Amino acid sequence: MPLGDHLRELRRRIMWAALGIIVGAVAGWLLYDPLLGAMTAPLNVITERGGEAALNFGTVGSAFDLKIQVSIFLGLFIASPWWIGQLWMFVTPGLTRMERVYSLSFILSGAVLFVAGGAMAWWILPHAVEMLTSFTPSMALNLMDARTYFSFFMRVILAFGCAFLLPVIMVGLNFLGIVSGRTYLKAWRWAVLGAFVFAAFANPLPDAWSMIAMAAPICTLYFGAVGISFLRDRRVAKRRAADAATDL
Repeated sequence: MPLGDHLRELRRRIMWAALGIIVGAVAGWLLYDPLLGAMTAPLNVITERGGEAALNFGTVGSAFDLKIQVSIFLGLFIASPWWIGQLWMFVTPGLTRMERVYSLSFILSGAVLFVAGGAMAWWILPHAVEMLTSFTPSMALNLMDARTYFSFFMRVILAFGCAFLLPVIMVGLNFLGIVSGRTYLKAWRWAVLGAFVFAAFANPLPDAWSMIAMAAPICTLYFGAVGISFLRDRRVAKRRAADAATDL
């Protein structure tokens, strides 16, 4: 396919993906209030231990801006099967019927892992807020900028959602014949190091145990993708050997 056609196809997929996220953002707008309550629930821990916490909206329009940001954030999760599917269809155009079945499994797996990564971060964040605010002096008030608080919340969740897409990308590259399972296995040390470096930067908690707990699932997913890639490589090798024997 010529470069111009590739660029037009990319533009078309991006537009469709953006449309899906917009539709998801509309649903996010309707679910804004319960989501906001869930995201502010960790602050209740501060009041339970006798402290005071409040979110501050510094400008007239900051509450409206925040609602748009949170709606788009929720839209990314609601529309994740759609935009992951658009990305996959751009990478693998002209699929056969069997390949379309494989693609559907990739899309569903990607959506599940993206949500699972976000869910893991969601589980950790209340503990992070509780620990980090425990250092506030008893005579002080936890007056937080609302946009900063929610941006912190959303960045961590999105970071882990994207990190959990790693095995889908790895297996996809293997199915396209770009990277073999043996190549992935040779790079396992760098992959483990990268997982721990990512966890160190993305982890909102200051202790090493939480970093290990966050890096371990990423390493597990990496080695799971390596195993799937090896199985696929073995199947392809057997098929090629059978075809060669038939030709003889």
